[in-house]
Amino acid sequence: MKYIELTIHTTSEASEIVADIMWNYTDFGVTICDRNDIIALQTSKETTYWDYMDDELTQEQPQDVLVKCYLEEAKAETTVRAVLSDIQNAKELSGGEIPFGTLEDTKRTVDGDDWIDVWKKHFRPIRLGKIVVVPEWIDYQPQQGEKTVLLDSNMAFGTGEHETTSMCVEWLQEFVDERSVCIDVGCGSGILGIAALKLGAKKAYLTDIDEIAVKSSLHNCELNGVAARAVVAHSNLLDDTSVCADIMFANITGEILVMLAPSIPKNLKVGGVLILSGIIESRLQLVKNAYAAQGFFLVHERRKGEWFSLVLKREA
Repeated sequence: MKYIELTIHTTSEASEIVADIMWNYTDFGVTICDRNDIIALQTSKETTYWDYMDDELTQEQPQDVLVKCYLEEAKAETTVRAVLSDIQNAKELSGGEIPFGTLEDTKRTVDGDDWIDVWKKHFRPIRLGKIVVVPEWIDYQPQQGEKTVLLDSNMAFGTGEHETTSMCVEWLQEFVDERSVCIDVGCGSGILGIAALKLGAKKAYLTDIDEIAVKSSLHNCELNGVAARAVVAHSNLLDDTSVCADIMFANITGEILVMLAPSIPKNLKVGGVLILSGIIESRLQLVKNAYAAQGFFLVHERRKGEWFSLVLKREA
């Protein structure tokens, strides 16, 4: 079988966003080639990985970060257009705060299925406290106290490694209990909503504007045996205002979080917990101000890398 390798030239700041978009369209893997990752590993005070590194890597001239994904040849033309359109939309939504670089794209044809199996071998379970994110093709036996979240290969496996997702999963472990009704806004693969259900939540509503994400969340809920306690909706937020969550979480960009702020209270109980993630520093105060105006007060703030996560509560 033949595949199309799509490569996007971007920046370190935008590489994760580009990769997440690509994951919405591929079953077969996404890679990020960033010289800054090599430099960070080599210059780490804790660990040295190589005896020698080319000095040119540390020079100051800008170099593109390459983000690659692999697409079925028969569907590639349509899929490439959709990927490029979503990346441009993300660039516009960033308001210029995140540099996206040239976004030059290149394509080439690759042969065979062997590389897919090689790619899968590189993925291992990701431990996030009690939650262990496991790709569906790995036979993982959970240790005592662990809760596994299985993700299939067609949607954003690896996002558990991203700082924005890992912070959300960590917060869920502090706030979710067996009485919790949860809403996952912008659910993607469903990792957060499923994690909440695995932690004992009574019910979880998962929403996303992306039809592929909705299908993936539905599949992953079934894969994890939590479909009976999950409702997955193709929408920004819930249309049903009678649903009031104890905990709501959204791992989206700061601009979208600001846009959604007026709509959040209709589906969150007074005193309810709101977990927000995906916020860069230049948007942090904007997000805080938007939710303060809706009657939320800050409980916790956490930073990992360049990303921030907030825990808010709704005042009476």
